[in-house]
Amino acid sequence: MEQDQNRRRFLQTSAVSVIGASSAIAFSKHVSTHEELETLKPLKNDGDMVCIASGNGLQAVEEAYANMKEGADTAVAIVKGVGIVEADPNDMSVGYGGLPNEEGVVQLDASVMHGPTHKAGSVGAIENILHPAQVALKVLQTTDHVMIVGEGAYEFARAHGFEKKDLLTEKARQAWLRWKQTRSTRDDWLDPDQMDWTQDGERISHVERIQDSIPFTYGTIHCSAVNQLGEVSGCTTTSGLSYKIPGRVGDSPIIGAGMYVDNDIGAAGATGRGEAVIQACGAYAVTEAMARGMEPTQACLNALKKIVKNSTKQRRLIREDGRPGFNVIMYALRKDGIHGAAAMFPRATYAIADSKGSRLLKCASLFD
Repeated sequence: MEQDQNRRRFLQTSAVSVIGASSAIAFSKHVSTHEELETLKPLKNDGDMVCIASGNGLQAVEEAYANMKEGADTAVAIVKGVGIVEADPNDMSVGYGGLPNEEGVVQLDASVMHGPTHKAGSVGAIENILHPAQVALKVLQTTDHVMIVGEGAYEFARAHGFEKKDLLTEKARQAWLRWKQTRSTRDDWLDPDQMDWTQDGERISHVERIQDSIPFTYGTIHCSAVNQLGEVSGCTTTSGLSYKIPGRVGDSPIIGAGMYVDNDIGAAGATGRGEAVIQACGAYAVTEAMARGMEPTQACLNALKKIVKNSTKQRRLIREDGRPGFNVIMYALRKDGIHGAAAMFPRATYAIADSKGSRLLKCASLFD
């Protein structure tokens, strides 16, 4: 009873209604690249709640699962879960303590999508707000927009009572200062011999890739969940690529790139190099692959193959052995609770919470 009340409150706040959200909905025909795909059998949830997240989200899935057990809507639950990581100064890829842009300013991106209503909210390049995922949820619940960015996102957050907070920790500031000492050849501005195009827009046929050994942070947290009613939601939040050009927006707040939900299918998300994920419509590609019948892990690997294929067209992104010089991890949660994840390279993990408890699982890998 309490769960129904919580769900009604969410929907009233969102000013939308759910049609048939409490029943398993049969797949309609999905069309991809102009090819008609087979109709799949309806997915049914077996009554177990499942929450998954990137490897830095063990506490997040525990919190989200606990909130769902108390009747919270899936979108509300996962936003509360990732809030733990957003507030953790030791995670330098998300929220407070995240590495800043090239001017020393922490700019955050986040998105939330609610499967039953197919509504989404996101914020990009927002500053001085501790919990960007909560602001993205407010965009979803209280506006007819999907994305609000920059100063507008900050003012929107302040209007909703979010406090202003300096997000640059001393640890992150020191890292930024060390980067500034060597930034001449280690920033996001391409040198002429790194470009695929001239300044005038003429295509360059042959370029030499410059090796760049400086480590950069492009980590993130993705979290998605399904409840016993088969209601799916997803969320991705990040401080983005470290030392980025001010105003740069990664894949995390882009619906279909860093996160996507189709309540008939499931949810997907990404962490890693955002530009590569955007150019492959990563999360959408995963959900469409699941719609075609691929298991979640297979769907993640399929998206990674697409990313690698795209990346080979930019030589500076490819190592001498022909493999990508960056990492991407894709995560997938199907409506029936089946889940999986895959990374470019081994040793990546993802977090899960279900009726068996919370734990870290090994991601599949595209390369050995």
